[in-house]
Amino acid sequence: MKNPYLRNLNKIEFVVTYACTGRCKHCSEGDHTSCGERIDPQIAADAVRKIAMEYDIQTVMTFGGEPLLYTDAVYAIMKTAKELNIPQRQVITNGYFSKNADKIREVAEGLATCGVNDLLLSVDRFHQETIPLDVVRQFAAEAKACGISIRLQPAWLVSATDGNPYNRKTREILNSFADMGIRENEGNIIFPEGNALKYLAEYFADKLPENPYVEAPYDVRCLSFEPNGDVLSRNVYKNDIMEIIKDYAL
Repeated sequence: MKNPYLRNLNKIEFVVTYACTGRCKHCSEGDHTSCGERIDPQIAADAVRKIAMEYDIQTVMTFGGEPLLYTDAVYAIMKTAKELNIPQRQVITNGYFSKNADKIREVAEGLATCGVNDLLLSVDRFHQETIPLDVVRQFAAEAKACGISIRLQPAWLVSATDGNPYNRKTREILNSFADMGIRENEGNIIFPEGNALKYLAEYFADKLPENPYVEAPYDVRCLSFEPNGDVLSRNVYKNDIMEIIKDYAL
């Protein structure tokens, strides 16, 4: 019998690493002072395979930090998801993991080969403060040439329609991709944690919004793996994932 708390489970996500090439003012992880860990590729792939045998998984996602700093993990996870015919195989990236043109092309080709079919590119005022836009555009062009579906994934401050200076600059950056024919996703609203609370507190003075990424513990729809293997308050490096799922309780 399936665990009733996971009866609607349909998504698996992996924080591949907290290491990052950006130092963004809006980052909920703060200054990335602890970023040496990364998810084990084979354990992660094995977890996807086991979970998908028992649950109707529709999406597998990898993100970070910057997940493409560890492409072996991303490739292993996505290759497995492709073999299992999981419909949405998604990577969220800032697009900046190398300045070398050959490396950029190699990674784009690797993502296409392993089955990534939804690439969300984090571009906005916050990312582009420390991440060169020309390199990101180069990666986007290579990924598009490989046939990967790409969407721009901006971070909005307060709301997507708020006229603050950060959002105005984000809109300029998004418009700079118009010539590439890359569509814009709705993005996400910045939640005041980590650096966002440190550097942007004035924009949250009136009311702190609810965290949109916190799931109801009695209806887990997405299994989220940390780089150190933590999931559902246990650790997949120490316990089999199906045992963790079976024993999960409030």
